[in-house]
Amino acid sequence: MKNLLLFVVIAASAACGAVIQPGAEDHVVEVQYPLSKKDSLMLLFHEHQEFWSDGFDFPVGKPDAKGYYNAQGFQKNEHLGDDWNGRGGGNTDFGDTIYSISNGYVTEAFQFYGGWGKVMRIASVFRSKEQVDMVESLYAHMNDMLVKKGQWVKKGQAIGTIGNAEGIYLAHLHHEIRNAPGRDLGAGYGKDTTGYLNPTLFIKSHRR
Repeated sequence: MKNLLLFVVIAASAACGAVIQPGAEDHVVEVQYPLSKKDSLMLLFHEHQEFWSDGFDFPVGKPDAKGYYNAQGFQKNEHLGDDWNGRGGGNTDFGDTIYSISNGYVTEAFQFYGGWGKVMRIASVFRSKEQVDMVESLYAHMNDMLVKKGQWVKKGQAIGTIGNAEGIYLAHLHHEIRNAPGRDLGAGYGKDTTGYLNPTLFIKSHRR
């Protein structure tokens, strides 16, 4: 009955531009109408709480990136993510499996061509110190995409394979974690790290 009442309150609040964060019945966040991308996803996650995060793992060699190395970490050469390469070097990891780092919702799965190639983004809701928050993980240069926009995924689920952006690079996975969904794709590099998290540090601090 409590869950049903909460759903009714959320539905009514959304129409008025107010969102109750999922799982935090006594915490109301006032937002402007129309709802932001993050607020809209929060409402969606409330209806699918079985897909809330149960921790974060690495996107290759699950769960601990065994057999891979981080060839270009966060902010090395102003890099805004991590570049995961197979220890065999070259294109030896071409076609290797990429895994979702956590439970979540696929917000984008698109072929951008150019330096990005096939890109997938997945939003994940998690609890941290009794707070509810959301991140969006980005997987780029993919060869195959095994799930589509609008699908729900579980941590460790195969979502694609490592590619080379149609031959632009040697095969590797470019992986980012952003603190909010829906940001512009960007350039992958930059001094301004606003909105970007260090993927390796984030994953290590949110393991279960």
